[in-house]
Amino acid sequence: MSTESQVSKEVRSFYERMPYPAPLTNLDRHLELYQNPDRRRALFHTIFPTEKLCSKLEILVAGCGTSQAATIALREPDARVTAIDISETSLHLTRNLQCKYNLENLELHQLPIERVQELGQTFDQIICSGVLHHLPDPDLGLRALQDVLKPEGAMDLMVYACYGRTGIYMMQAYCRLLGLEASNKDLQDLGATLEALPADHPIASVLRQAKDFKHPDALADALLHPQDRAYSVPQLYDWLDRCGMTFGRWVEQAPYLPQCGAVSQTPHAARLGELTAQSQYAAMELFRGTMTKHKFIAYRHDYPGEREPIQFDDTHAMSRKHDRWRYYIPIRLPWTLCIRERVPPGAVGVLINRAHTYPDLIMPINAAEDRLLSAIDGQRTIDDIIQLATDGDREKRALKFFKRLWQYDQVVFDASGVFATFQTGPEQNSCSSSPEVQCDES
Repeated sequence: MSTESQVSKEVRSFYERMPYPAPLTNLDRHLELYQNPDRRRALFHTIFPTEKLCSKLEILVAGCGTSQAATIALREPDARVTAIDISETSLHLTRNLQCKYNLENLELHQLPIERVQELGQTFDQIICSGVLHHLPDPDLGLRALQDVLKPEGAMDLMVYACYGRTGIYMMQAYCRLLGLEASNKDLQDLGATLEALPADHPIASVLRQAKDFKHPDALADALLHPQDRAYSVPQLYDWLDRCGMTFGRWVEQAPYLPQCGAVSQTPHAARLGELTAQSQYAAMELFRGTMTKHKFIAYRHDYPGEREPIQFDDTHAMSRKHDRWRYYIPIRLPWTLCIRERVPPGAVGVLINRAHTYPDLIMPINAAEDRLLSAIDGQRTIDDIIQLATDGDREKRALKFFKRLWQYDQVVFDASGVFATFQTGPEQNSCSSSPEVQCDES
């Protein structure tokens, strides 16, 4: 067993003193949110679009912090949730929530990600948010997680993005020059000093958007952390590839798509659309300029299914079966809104995803599109909805609308019926390996 590196010791010590995120003592709001089955279902199909809903998953929360594992165990009562963290302080706070909400499906271990194999388990889903970029060797950490991910499993990851954190890295350097530490006095003085920054400082937009930046723990995590790095889109792809992983999709994809928002109306829209998907994402990261994190789904290189199965183009490899999009079941995301006041001319509403941070990512809809939207009930396929809500000669227009709903993160698709209908290969549902498992809500 390798000895703990000095950087790892510093990171562990940092979180023992400054647990992050701010500890929660009450999860009642989360309990209320996840009583809505559409919320859990939407999250499942974001990660596993072609699989039937499955509640009995083996889930690993790697670097669980103070409350994340408890909220996931609360959301997935039929799953077996295993959580690891290097900070005993964070685990203690999670145990308090575990006891309060009687989370018998949650197991906690004080263990670094690099030693996750010591659990002796493999997992259907691995959640690792805001952790790998703090490791001395992120490659080693991601490879360790890849080793315990089942071939048919998926990772839900978040790492820092570099361009939007330019101001943060400038202020980190400033703090190092002054020798600031995560003491109450230094954090109080730092918070007061940030208020005096020029309005056009590169960190200003981050300060405006961050809801918790004024809290000492958030301030310390952002500006005084002993170790972090960030990734551009090309660096992210290279990192995944050398660690045996493949990119699947962005959790919120609209900011990365040139078909969405203000850039779609520029003279460059057509040229952007001719690029490969990866190059489009890279270009949009540069265009937007303020992304501070990348949240995405990734799969192992030997994943037996399709990495990006949601397709609307009949030239796709499965086009021999024709129009598989007809069998997609759209599921509206519960955190989206339809605003019907002060809408643009010709529109009856404007669709907004509250997870988006860019104000140009709004989607106006007309009366015909509103009828299609209203027919989405989580049970009907796209074909059912088109037959119900349109005339036959408007099918192409309706299909374009559903594609835009997906691009703008207004819906996810349950595509599990596609493979059952076309019989293109063995079903890859991670629940299917256990005959006693019941597949239902996730």
